[in-house]
Amino acid sequence: MAGKLIIFAAPSGSGKTSIVKFLIERIDNQHFSVSATNRPIRKNETDGKDYYFLSTEAFEEKIRDKAFVEWEEVYDGRFYGTLKSSVDNMLNAGKNVIFDVDVKGALNLKSTYGTQALSVFVKPPSLETLEHRLHKRKTDSSEDIKRRTNKAEWEMNFAPEFDVIVVNDKLEQACRESLQKVKEFLNQ
Repeated sequence: MAGKLIIFAAPSGSGKTSIVKFLIERIDNQHFSVSATNRPIRKNETDGKDYYFLSTEAFEEKIRDKAFVEWEEVYDGRFYGTLKSSVDNMLNAGKNVIFDVDVKGALNLKSTYGTQALSVFVKPPSLETLEHRLHKRKTDSSEDIKRRTNKAEWEMNFAPEFDVIVVNDKLEQACRESLQKVKEFLNQ
């Protein structure tokens, strides 16, 4: 039996990565889809585990070769994408694949895989809360945070296109709600 896709998307700082990590620890046969990016590696990140870190030239070559099931230029000059071969190998082996991707990538994946995929949008309680969380992370400059919050406002317009919307006001509650929705989908 082919596996299923669980797709999480959200504005940066909404808590989707924390929710995805929570789910991976609690759901059997759930495998994380490692995205590719051309952004610089951050401290505490591991190539091949957190992302496949590629040069811009290598990323663009994979685009030309149609090696991605989805890809986006999320920020000017910053690319993110999901390698088609990696996803198809896991699905064909009967494994479920969980994604932590941007909003456009999520919608592209859902469009490609249809009912084989569950799309979940993690929404912050407010833009002000989101901006506070981004400052608290201390991984981005003030200019980057401003760019991310502006983009978040735009991304939240896409929430109604997702199968499920989870508001992350309290992380523990958002994790439990996400776990329930994912289990229901996997048991269909």
